[in-house]
Amino acid sequence: MCSSDLLAEAEHPLLKASVARLDASTAAIDTARARPNPDVAFVAGRQTGQPLGGPTRPVPLYVLNQPIELGALRASRIGVAERNQTAREHELAAVRLGVLSHVRRTFYQVLRRLGERAIAQENLRLVEDLRNRIQVRVDVGEVGRLELVRAEAEVAAARALASSAQLQQVTALAQFRAAVGGGLPTTVEVEGVLDTPSSLPAIEALRKQAVTRHPLLAVSRAELARADARVSYENALKRPQPSVRAEIDMSGPSYRFGVGIPLPAWDRRKGPIAEAVASRRESQELARAREIEIVAALDGAYERHQVASEDVLLHEQGLLREAEEALRAAEVAYQLGEREIGRAHV
Repeated sequence: MCSSDLLAEAEHPLLKASVARLDASTAAIDTARARPNPDVAFVAGRQTGQPLGGPTRPVPLYVLNQPIELGALRASRIGVAERNQTAREHELAAVRLGVLSHVRRTFYQVLRRLGERAIAQENLRLVEDLRNRIQVRVDVGEVGRLELVRAEAEVAAARALASSAQLQQVTALAQFRAAVGGGLPTTVEVEGVLDTPSSLPAIEALRKQAVTRHPLLAVSRAELARADARVSYENALKRPQPSVRAEIDMSGPSYRFGVGIPLPAWDRRKGPIAEAVASRRESQELARAREIEIVAALDGAYERHQVASEDVLLHEQGLLREAEEALRAAEVAYQLGEREIGRAHV
């Protein structure tokens, strides 16, 4: 891992935000495991029914109410929180993959722009050198001044190309700093080399690997599991959850114990259950759509890699070699005075 990857790991705000979401999901598991607290009440009043003119005294009443969770309610609630944590873990992996991929793309883009700028500057140097030679020939009367005008136009075009290459390099550096997360200084020297082209496995193997290991698809599967857990939780809430009640009346004193059970007379949780089921269907369809999208993106990237590899091979074996030979022939012809600068440059 290069230094820019390490810096992005430590400083990129998207990664920090994903880590914070993962921490929140971990805390949510503790929340789901917590048992309901008891409810304690204190009521004060005056005792009635005393003889006429008799004294009255305050009588306290203590009430304790403890909800009890029965069945799969607590387990299903914990299951929802645990599935959510799993989704956040895969989400962090997906964000990390996206951030580091963007860092490396922008890094190689900077290297490309540096190379283009170096080529443009070398081209400017060569054109200026040819212009100076033509200036000498014009001064001694070997060629007309029109050749110098043409050479000046070539120099102007080469300078514009060099300026454009410099601007593209500055833009690429700004994009690279943003990809890292803003942790790089304004003036930074980028050093590196492009990776050696390598052959890819068969597209079928890559598709299988992407479906199995891609973090975004793992997020989709985790979200589907969380939707299943939520359906189970909503169904568990249909079962009435009792509460134990204890009262101490200090007027006697007297003690009373009982159990309270809510009656699902009006609300049978049809709405929340239907909502959870619909949410599960949505998660399932989104998972399918995401898989189609990732496989399509993989196919496109695979085809672009194949075409680019063929272009590189074509340039290395044919076009670049022919261009170098044509350039050498043009330079020799120009040195012998057989061709004009406009034709020799072509």
